[in-house]
Amino acid sequence: MHRRNLLKASMAIAAYTGLSATGLLAARAWAGTADGEAQAFDFEALKVQAKQLASTRYVDTKQVLPPTLASMTPQNFNAIQYDAKHSLWNELNGQLDVQFFHVGMGFKQPVRMYSVDPKTRQAREVHFRPALFNYQNSKVDTAQLKGDLGFSGFKLFKAPELDRHDVVSFLGASYFRAVDNTGQYGLSARGLAIDTYGKKREEFPDFTKFWFETPDKDSTRFVVYALLDSPSATGAYRFDIDCQATQVVMAVDAHVNARTAIEQLGIAPMTSMFSCGTHERRMCDTIHPQIHDSDRLAMWRGNGEWICRPLNNPATLQFNAFADKDPKGFGLVQTDHEFASYQDTVDWYSKRPSLWVEPTTAWGEGSIDLLEIPTTGETLDNIVAFWTPKKPVAAGDSLNYGYKLYWSALPPVGTPLARVNATRSGMGGFTEGWAPGEHYPKVWARRFAVDFNGGGLDRLPPGTGIEPVVTASNGEVKDFNVLVLDDIKGYRITFDWFPTNDSVEPVELRLFIRTQDRTLSETWLYQYFPPAPDKRNYPDWPAA
Repeated sequence: MHRRNLLKASMAIAAYTGLSATGLLAARAWAGTADGEAQAFDFEALKVQAKQLASTRYVDTKQVLPPTLASMTPQNFNAIQYDAKHSLWNELNGQLDVQFFHVGMGFKQPVRMYSVDPKTRQAREVHFRPALFNYQNSKVDTAQLKGDLGFSGFKLFKAPELDRHDVVSFLGASYFRAVDNTGQYGLSARGLAIDTYGKKREEFPDFTKFWFETPDKDSTRFVVYALLDSPSATGAYRFDIDCQATQVVMAVDAHVNARTAIEQLGIAPMTSMFSCGTHERRMCDTIHPQIHDSDRLAMWRGNGEWICRPLNNPATLQFNAFADKDPKGFGLVQTDHEFASYQDTVDWYSKRPSLWVEPTTAWGEGSIDLLEIPTTGETLDNIVAFWTPKKPVAAGDSLNYGYKLYWSALPPVGTPLARVNATRSGMGGFTEGWAPGEHYPKVWARRFAVDFNGGGLDRLPPGTGIEPVVTASNGEVKDFNVLVLDDIKGYRITFDWFPTNDSVEPVELRLFIRTQDRTLSETWLYQYFPPAPDKRNYPDWPAA
């Protein structure tokens, strides 16, 4: 039936039955693509189901795909398109709609999808069938697609581009992403992280089932529920997803149950990529000045302190834990959104969103953990951040965490103090403005420049004494300079780090600025990796 004729028929039936036309449209959409038998559903029952599942042995439900799907290339997988005429809320003609991802390639976990009537709390499953997809140039032999293969995930669309540009995507394990008003995807979140940096091999839990509440016609927010399953844990999740004009905000209610003792449990995990930036140029032998989805880990600690930790692409794997109690928020942030900083016309790193976590329940004691993995390029997500509870997780434990996720250009909150604008590093040991040419310094050193702006720095009275406070876990810091930067309405702090021994262990640097009577900035934390002693030299030094 054509949408216009459906509307006319709905009006006529509404007049006869007393039901609203909107309600009839919702019922039609609910019963169309979702063709399964009606079953009662509510979140409380899902939580009970997840708890009971944790008391049973884990069963791997990943399927053996037909050869035409198992052997396909990424290009062929991407060529499979969902038929928008079969979208979940197509007949509503509203502000939101849902389409589903095909299984194939490495996506072997069949994910079951259900449509929920918000009034009756009845759910119907959306069963896989080839008619829901356009296979076009995918080279898929549809004759091999037998039975209900399920789906691999879903994507959410928002008006006015209900069938062209998605704004939320859940695909693979428990990974999901959202965009801001640029429409550009960047870093990812996960439902749960397990043993990311533990003695055991990392575990990737799966979202195996989703339930979608049909939204009102004019609503830009909807609710989706998810069942999570893995060898070590199960979970029941509620996502309240608000697709706003400039950002996507997700309120998450996560109930996690441990099947086994878990060495490292990662709550609200996020995954990003950092190849090179203003301070780290080791892997930047390209035309692009910077290559990254995120440039820093930002933390708003429970005691009110703001921390900026620039990201690294280290030569060896690095893990850092920042102890805290009831954190106010943390996130992986893409601070710089200027095209000139990236010169990128393909991946558009200048448009990538930040992701900020705001706890809505008391998280207690634990740590914000950061894993940095060496990467040689921009195709591997090498940055992971999450919250780890201090109390060990034992088999049978049940944990509840509430939090909001803000997918936006910048976090929704910020320090009233001055913020770190950029970090740079290079050769040290010389007077700034007299870069070595014929003669290099006689003592090797590494220079750091940290730019601060905001927080009223541009309104400080002339002659205000700005004091940099710098500490280092090893070596010596000296030769400080405070320079006015009119372009950013702030200041640049430079200092040199000098080694005092042959250690190549990471050096933890810490910096903030103050006047005599008050702190002026957030705290800059940085991890520097000193070169080997035989590499601490300059070109005009005689050979050893």
